Amino acid sequence: MVSLMGAVIALFGSDSLSGATQVAMMVIAFFTTLVGFKNGISWLEIEQSIIASSVKTTGPNLIFLSVGALIGSLMLSGAVPSLLYYGLNILSPSYFYPLSCLICALVAICIGSSWTTAATVGVALMGVSYGFELSPEITAGAVISGSYFGDKMSPLSETTNLAPSIAGSDLFDHIRHMIWVSVPSFVIAVSLFLVIGLQTPITQGNQHSIDAFMQTLSQHFVISPINLLPIVLLLGLAIKKTPAFIAIIGISLFSCVFTLIFQYDVLVNFASSTNPAAIFKAMWQVLFDGFSIQTHNPSVDSLLSRGGMASMVNMVWLVIASMMMTGVLEKIGYIEVLLNVLMKFVRSTGSLIASTMATCLSVNIVTGDQYMSLVLPGHMWKSEFKKRNLASVNLSRTLEDAGTLSSPLIPWNACGVFMAGTLAVATFGYLPYCFFNLINPVVALLFAFMNVKILKRRKTGKTKNAQA
Repeated sequence: MVSLMGAVIALFGSDSLSGATQVAMMVIAFFTTLVGFKNGISWLEIEQSIIASSVKTTGPNLIFLSVGALIGSLMLSGAVPSLLYYGLNILSPSYFYPLSCLICALVAICIGSSWTTAATVGVALMGVSYGFELSPEITAGAVISGSYFGDKMSPLSETTNLAPSIAGSDLFDHIRHMIWVSVPSFVIAVSLFLVIGLQTPITQGNQHSIDAFMQTLSQHFVISPINLLPIVLLLGLAIKKTPAFIAIIGISLFSCVFTLIFQYDVLVNFASSTNPAAIFKAMWQVLFDGFSIQTHNPSVDSLLSRGGMASMVNMVWLVIASMMMTGVLEKIGYIEVLLNVLMKFVRSTGSLIASTMATCLSVNIVTGDQYMSLVLPGHMWKSEFKKRNLASVNLSRTLEDAGTLSSPLIPWNACGVFMAGTLAVATFGYLPYCFFNLINPVVALLFAFMNVKILKRRKTGKTKNAQA
């Protein structure tokens, strides 16, 4: 598995997710099935396991497709162009990276969703980075770092609720315990983005490009704060915990109707007709095939010509292939054997936490499922934490430090697929700049081996600091 996946990435590079990785996963599933046959497992049993694994991805796949429709409709409605215009007015190139990280963190804390943050504010910030002629890879890293910090620290987040429920800890005790490692990690990440930003040369050519970018936007769209309404409504629905699919498709349809009122000329140009049937066809096309525009400004054209469900089909293909491989690996007992091997390395509290983190990462790599990387290791290590008289918040924090934060860094993980598709930057392109996701696990390991903020269980069920 490791050899074939590595060879594919080496041969195809950033294009490996366009089909090569999917084929590799199915080939791996084939050879793993042969191992299953050798051990007396029938194809029917393996097939049922594949189906069971695939069912778990139905929700994410629907969200992938709906986000494609959302991006296209937000482009057409003028929501993203207006955000770009105001962003270029307000943000400074020198402070763009750290501010992008902070903005995404605040939004994600409020709504509890890294995906929604990336699909709305993140997409707009990516556009601003193109206007400033800044690195899209670093910008994507800043967006993901901020989004995952906010998601991790929000009581509205699914993973933030899932981790303590598995470990048996209280939600707000869990969040407070995460602060000790997450906040220092986030401060370091923002500082690194600040250093990179201050070292970025700002030339007269940059300012000329920005002016041309803004002028093009104002010439082809009606720029107004009212255009931000679809994004505000989407964030409001997220705060109210409206099901993601319902909220995203609803706002996509609303954005199309919104376009008729505020961006009618844009719609007419896109449809190349004022005929009502052609107008309806154009709006429908935006949902499944995305939005496109010709402004004679290549930067604007490439940025705004995006979206549509069709743009996410490759991502759905990747997830399906990943789940086929996962289903076979689970059925033959590969994951169980892998976890049992790690048990042999546990000698101290530090090694226990390190082994738990390694387990989360391994499950994330093998299954490509963020939730599985919390559930499996959580159930596996729960009794060991209890046996060593360690508070459950130590386990729930560790699950998030490794499972949640590593998910967008794995190309075939649903989170990695989503971030790469939404931000239009390859996973291996933004990975070195996801400073928070990379630094947080290191800080957590240092705390573990130094026995800093490792809480012990009390007979009353409460916890105390091991150092005390």
